[in-house]
Order: sequence, then C-alpha cells, then structure tokens
Amino acid sequence: MPESGVSRAQQIRTTDTTGTAAAPHGGAPLPGGATAAARRTGLLVTLVLGGLTALPPLSMDMYLPALPAVTDSLHAPAATVQLTLTACLTGMALGQVVVGPMSDRWGRRRPLLLGMVVYVLATALCIFAPSAGLLIAFRLIQGLAGAAGIVIARAVVRDMYDGVAMARFFSTLMLISGVAPVIAPVIGGQVLRLTDWRGIFAVLTVVGVLFTLVVWKWLGETLPPAERHTGGIGDALRTMRALLADRVFTGYMIAGSLAFAALFAYVSASPFVIQEIYGASPQTFSLLFGINSIGLITVGQINGKLLVGRVSLDKALTCGLVVIVTAAVALLLMTSGAFGDVGLVPVAAGLFVLMSAMGLAMPNTNAQALMRTKHAAGSASALLGTSQFLIGAVASPLVGIAGEETAVPMAVVQLVCAAGALVCFLGLCRPWQRTSAI
Repeated sequence: MPESGVSRAQQIRTTDTTGTAAAPHGGAPLPGGATAAARRTGLLVTLVLGGLTALPPLSMDMYLPALPAVTDSLHAPAATVQLTLTACLTGMALGQVVVGPMSDRWGRRRPLLLGMVVYVLATALCIFAPSAGLLIAFRLIQGLAGAAGIVIARAVVRDMYDGVAMARFFSTLMLISGVAPVIAPVIGGQVLRLTDWRGIFAVLTVVGVLFTLVVWKWLGETLPPAERHTGGIGDALRTMRALLADRVFTGYMIAGSLAFAALFAYVSASPFVIQEIYGASPQTFSLLFGINSIGLITVGQINGKLLVGRVSLDKALTCGLVVIVTAAVALLLMTSGAFGDVGLVPVAAGLFVLMSAMGLAMPNTNAQALMRTKHAAGSASALLGTSQFLIGAVASPLVGIAGEETAVPMAVVQLVCAAGALVCFLGLCRPWQRTSAI
C-alpha cells in the first residue's frame, strides 16, 4: 500500500498524491469534481473514529471529579471506589481480545454496533447502582462493551492507511480524542453542581446513544469480505500467537502499555492527590486536568504535523520516553519531600510535562506496531489495547496502596512504568539495528 495513505475502504474515498480522488480498491479514478466530496467524507470518517476513541476517556475522566463523592455516597473506602476505574479498564482490556478477532472475521461495522448498544445499557445501569460492588460490576460491563470502539477504530485506520499517512492519522485521532479529557472533567464538575454523581452516568448514557446513531448512519464497512479471516477461535489464537512471537511488535506493545500505565496512574490518583492532599476544589482539579490534556494534544500534533516524515518515529518515541522518565523522577523527589513542602504548582508542572510527553509515546508505538501487521489489523489492535488496559488496571489500585495522605505511590508507579517502557523499547525493538521507512 502506498505511503500516501490512499483509502482501500469500500465506502470511503480519499485523495491520492496527485489531488485526484481515488476509487476504493484500485478502481477507476473519480472525476475531479468528486474531490471535494471525498474530502468531506474523509473528514466525517475522521470525526467518527475520533469520537469512538474519545468515548473511553470520556467515560473515565468525566467521572473523576466525582470519586470522593462516590466514596461518601456509597460508604466505601477510596481504594474500593478506585476499583470502579479498574473494573472499567479491565473490561476494556478483555473486550478487545474478543472484539478484535470478531472484526477480522465479520467486518468492522456489526461488532461495533453491538458493542455500542451494550455500552449504552451498562452505562444506564450505573445510574441506579445501590452499592460499590454493583457499580464495579456495571463498570466492568461498560468497559467490555466500550472496547469495541477502541479496537475497531484502530483497525479501521489500518484498513485505510499505511506508512506516514497512518502515523499522521493516529496523531489526528489524538487531537480529536484528546478533547475528551479536556472537557470531560469540566463537564463532570459542572454536573456535580446540578446533581450528584449518578447524573454523570445519565449524561454518558445520552452520549452513548448519540455515538451509536452516528456510527449506524455514517461509518461504512472498511474490511471487504475477500480480506476477512474465515477461521474460528483456533485461527484467531494462532494469529495472536504469531504476532506475539514477533519480538519487535511485542516490544512496541509492551513499551506503549507501560507508558499508558504511567498515564493511568495519574488518571487514577490525581483526583485524590489534587483535591485531598493539596486541597484543590473539583473545579480547580478539572482545570488542571484539562491543561495537562491540552499539553498532550499539542505535542501529539507537533508529532503528526512536524516530526512524522522528517524524524524517524523511533527517535521521536525515544525522546518521549526519556522525558516521561525524567518527569517521573522529578515527581518522586517532590512528593517524597526531598525538596521540602513544594506545594501544588511544582507538582502540577511535573504532571504537565509527563502528560505532554505522552503525545510522542502513544501514537508512535501504535503506528510502529500496526505497520508490522497489515493482514491482521483487528487482532493486532486487540493485543495492543488489551495489553495497555490490563497493565493500566494493575497500576490503578497501586497508586492508593499507602492511603489518601501521600502522593508517593503515584510517583513510584509512574517511574517504574516509564523506566520499564524505555527498557523494553530499547531491549526488544532495538531501533539502532533497523532502518525505519518513516
């Protein structure tokens, strides 16, 4: 497939390097007048895929300002309430293992619509959860169903693009999906002004219904029947085993997953660190969370617009991981009291640097891994997502292991994960031994 990123989707048309709209699957070129329509279609698909990747962070981050309120409302300890995040994250991990191979066999559209319907139902049940245990169970189902949007969005990108175009598209998705962490805590904080934490799940239910309708109406099938896998569970397991046997693919997968775990350690711990330890209001927490997300989006766009095609993805990835490790070291020193009582501003600055550097780590690990898996995009996307969310789910409860009075566990988890990501990338991918095309 050419690096111009020409689409091979059945119902999606893009523009080739000459500016002429290209027909899907190598068909005759479209008339020049169709170029504008093709661009509109490409923009629409970009927005739909961005929405699908935004739904999980929207589900997680809109709920974050309510964690202390949930603790009080359900009379549960903070560690138990944090398990509602872990359950959702675990569900997203396990769901991708199922949905990814399903999409390779039956196409992208049907598994996605099924997942969206179940997501809406599970989110609605969260509104009426009478106990922390049932809320954890409903969040698990919500995560299982929400996994469809994550894994299939990545697979659709792999269906449509390759090379430089794919790397740039992932950065574009980061721009769109990154808006969710910016606005989600703000929306959550404002919802809490009007109602309690259950109102947040009511809003998420409405959002889920809207996303389902958008997918049903505007997202066409991108995997032709001729390119689908016809085997059953055994074939899917063999495909995944072959992917895991690829040392370089596994290296990118683990490095990206550990970087994601460092990010999720922040997501899970920050409501308590910012609000309980440093005394900030839910609205101030939402503002700081949004600023950090803006940093991630900005660096992601610098990666896609300025670096891709000029600097190898491996170099950009190395830079991102080194910055994350450095920021994690600084956070550990500040939260442990090595510099005395530094207050909220320096800690917030360290978190901003760490989050921003994710804009170099996350899209580049995904792009490099998926470029090695042209004929099994669904299964590869499932492995990438499952690894990320499982490792993130393990990191989530660890940040609260020492209680609500110290931020040291958060910093320790971030440092261990970030250093592990850098070691795995260098040890397994060995970028100095390979010549990257981009």
